[in-house]
Amino acid sequence: MAESLFPVFDMPDILEEEEDEEKYQPSVYFDFELGDFVLDGAHRMVKADGREAYIQWCLKMVETERDSYLAYSQEIGTEFEEIRNDDQESFKAEVEQTITDALMVHPATEYVRDFEFEFVGDEFYVSFVIKGYPWEEEALTAVIREVV
Repeated sequence: MAESLFPVFDMPDILEEEEDEEKYQPSVYFDFELGDFVLDGAHRMVKADGREAYIQWCLKMVETERDSYLAYSQEIGTEFEEIRNDDQESFKAEVEQTITDALMVHPATEYVRDFEFEFVGDEFYVSFVIKGYPWEEEALTAVIREVV
């Protein structure tokens, strides 16, 4: 007599999915101080992995004024020109809000917090912590020029 009426077979091993950083699109390094792409010794653009491309995207979003370029949608950028500088506390709160709104557009952004400000002449520096999935927190500093 047969041992079983139903066929018996071994289940195949299920491979665990790796945390693939390449699910975030790579880009090229951009030097914000020079305002140009980073080139290697052979004058080729240096590749940035998905995490570094995300960090650079965050900095670019903070330093881009919303509706200032026709190529960008209305979701892209911050609104520093609309912020009134009546008193410093409300100014800081509005800066936090516009940066947070701009960075939360990206689906990988989990949170933006721990803002710190430094005013130097007509420039100000804003530092904050950003958490993008699946990476650790990253402290970023952006320079916002000519905010009056």
